[in-house]
Amino acid sequence: MKLLHPKTPWLAKKAFPSYVWDISNQEKVIYLTFDDGPTPGVTNQVLTILSNFDAKATFFCIGKNIEQNLGIYEQIISEGHSLGNHTYSHLKGWKNNNTDYLKDIKKTQDILDKALSKNSTKLFRPPYGRLKPSQGKSLQKLGYKVVMWDVLAIDWDASLSKEQVAQNIIKNTDDGSIVVLHDSLKASENMLYALPKALTFFSKKGYRFKNIVL
Repeated sequence: MKLLHPKTPWLAKKAFPSYVWDISNQEKVIYLTFDDGPTPGVTNQVLTILSNFDAKATFFCIGKNIEQNLGIYEQIISEGHSLGNHTYSHLKGWKNNNTDYLKDIKKTQDILDKALSKNSTKLFRPPYGRLKPSQGKSLQKLGYKVVMWDVLAIDWDASLSKEQVAQNIIKNTDDGSIVVLHDSLKASENMLYALPKALTFFSKKGYRFKNIVL
């Protein structure tokens, strides 16, 4: 954890150019993303904060969490946010064979497809940001866009103060950045402090917050 840096190095982006790390445009737009939900008592607060700033985001959901929290999942959809696949059981790609990994992803995609049109882009983010190159290639052949990030809040790390997490976002985000936060219990205290602080900072600078549509 201590080796992580909030800004994704250019070398990582160069090594895997087919993955989506940021979204280049000529506008002052930031793409906030949330991993690991839906989580009762956390995702609900995120949605309220986003609504207060007229902000849209993308939620990379864990399949089993969707099944256990359908009401929150439906709220994400009804409020106009994008959905992404974060596997069914938060599998580590590099510790699982390709067949099992893809089956786990499909299980969540089947849930997502019930709410999304058949023509919707399939967005996928690997848990821990790691997957085998062969898994990435297989997913892309199946029509998935593998969405990584430009800025990592590191909100789950209890050794970081809430203000440090906020500054991770504020100091490293710029036009087109994809920012990762977590709507999980573990990250909630840091994230729920940093999110409105970052939204306030960038809103004053004229930025808008959009969901990912690829």
